Amino acid sequence: MKRTSTTLLLLTLFFLLSSHELFLKSDGYFFKENSKGELYLFNGTFDESENVITRDRIINPKILGPDYEFIPSSDDYYDKGNITFLKFKTGKAGTYVAGISTRPSTIELSGEDFTAYLEHEGLTKVISDRKTKGISNQVANEKYSKHVKAIFQVDERRTDNFSTQLNYPIEFIPLKNPYTLSPGDVMSFKLLYLGEPLGNQTVHVSSRKNLEEKGKEETSLTTNKNGEVSFSITNGGHWYIATIHMLESNEENFDYESNWATLTFEIK
Repeated sequence: MKRTSTTLLLLTLFFLLSSHELFLKSDGYFFKENSKGELYLFNGTFDESENVITRDRIINPKILGPDYEFIPSSDDYYDKGNITFLKFKTGKAGTYVAGISTRPSTIELSGEDFTAYLEHEGLTKVISDRKTKGISNQVANEKYSKHVKAIFQVDERRTDNFSTQLNYPIEFIPLKNPYTLSPGDVMSFKLLYLGEPLGNQTVHVSSRKNLEEKGKEETSLTTNKNGEVSFSITNGGHWYIATIHMLESNEENFDYESNWATLTFEIK
């Protein structure tokens, strides 16, 4: 393959893959009691949003904290550039969890692009199954949904609300409060799919020391039989953990169905 063709293929794959990720973020994850705050959705990569999320695609949004439950309405969102912002007001001091899920979308990829996408995300079982069935070169139609969370801290009191299950199809449950940790400590999560631990699943972890740092590589890890995964906190800054769970689809016109999960938090 000529170099120009290789470059075009890589650029195409980058667009297809990066436009598939969604994160719920904040410039800073530390807030004051009873104060106005904002979270925002990055639909693209952790560093750059490609487009806004239309309100009709957002389902099951919620922010939970100590004696606190906020269910956003459409009036609580606004768009700026390619970013969707969510306005809210905090309650009592404590550790909060916020989440948003999306209605399904679809994508069609050539066999070559779909294989590259599977390799990028560590979905080796799907790759193996397609090879066994002799369909690696066939076009793949995928139905996918995104389920994103953020853990943030209000004032000094740490509470156990960070581990509240939001009952999304797939989600990360922190096993430790990240706001009790410092660089050098170990963070742990349990990954649930339909409420049950998801073992032997590839997950990706990365961090940014500050808002200007971009493009840092991910570390790929695998959950154990209990769906748990741990990693060292190497530095302060913004962290995320992400995964994709993909199965063959029983629906007509779809070959696969996937559910995506991300969770973000900050370490001081």
